[in-house]
Amino acid sequence: MSGSNVGADFWMSEYITPWDIYSHGVTGVLAHKKTAYQEMYIVETGTYGKALVLDGKWQSCTGDEFLYHEPLVHPALIFHGTPRKVLILGGGEGATAREVLRWQTVEKVVMIDIDGEVVDACRLHLSEMHQNAFDDSRLEVVIADALDFLDTTNEQWDVVISDLSDPIESGPSFALFTKEYFEKIRRVLSPQGFVVIQAGPVSPGELTLHARLVQTLNAVFPNVQSYSSYTSTYGRPWGFALASEAKIDTRPDPERINQLLQEKTSGGFRMLDGVTLLGMLHLPLHLRQAIAAETQVYTLAEPPKFFGQGAVKQ
Repeated sequence: MSGSNVGADFWMSEYITPWDIYSHGVTGVLAHKKTAYQEMYIVETGTYGKALVLDGKWQSCTGDEFLYHEPLVHPALIFHGTPRKVLILGGGEGATAREVLRWQTVEKVVMIDIDGEVVDACRLHLSEMHQNAFDDSRLEVVIADALDFLDTTNEQWDVVISDLSDPIESGPSFALFTKEYFEKIRRVLSPQGFVVIQAGPVSPGELTLHARLVQTLNAVFPNVQSYSSYTSTYGRPWGFALASEAKIDTRPDPERINQLLQEKTSGGFRMLDGVTLLGMLHLPLHLRQAIAAETQVYTLAEPPKFFGQGAVKQ
């Protein structure tokens, strides 16, 4: 193309739909391994820094991960108000734990990840993401299956964050987007607790997964709220879903939220404040309509099937 300068000879192409691809130009590979559960790459990119890629799907990138991790973590903690015990299911990069540990009220965080090799590689290569969160005495990392942990723990948690890789059939997490999984989370959630999940893309051509996840949560919890954040390296807006026994205030006062964050966190936010939270909680019409029209609930007998993996080309 006239006037263009291509800066990479190594490309990772993520298949978003059968007709759409997002190709990331890679300038270096820091780690590559086929673990017992998935294929992992940690790479350097030209525009957005370092990235974690699992089974060909972009997980997070140092240049824009705050657009994912801040909205994933903080709305649930804000609505709780004084979270003390937080359970993270997934979250191998350590960035989710980093955000939780901003809260001065938090006394204990347990992070459950099935793939210790991915966690070790992220600790080594992605310090920009975890920012030494793994060294915080409040954090305990457990290498285990999230379902097994939920079946055996008797603890109650103020906030449960489900930060899992996408539910592709060959990956380790497709069963963790089902009614049975959410029922296990509800059992360990405190009466005033909140659960939040990463809930797939909300671009117009990919709404089905998100709408069904919201309805699956609706089959377990009395209060569920969809919201989203545009994440640059995903190539589209990404959805989240918040659920609880308690009512969710979709019209929070921005100044009150800012005061709460100032009083109870160490700050350092790049994306989220009171105005941002208020905006995220008000969905566009097409998304509200898609959720309202959806009737399918994901179960272990009929779990979600997320599209595709990716490819590496030189």
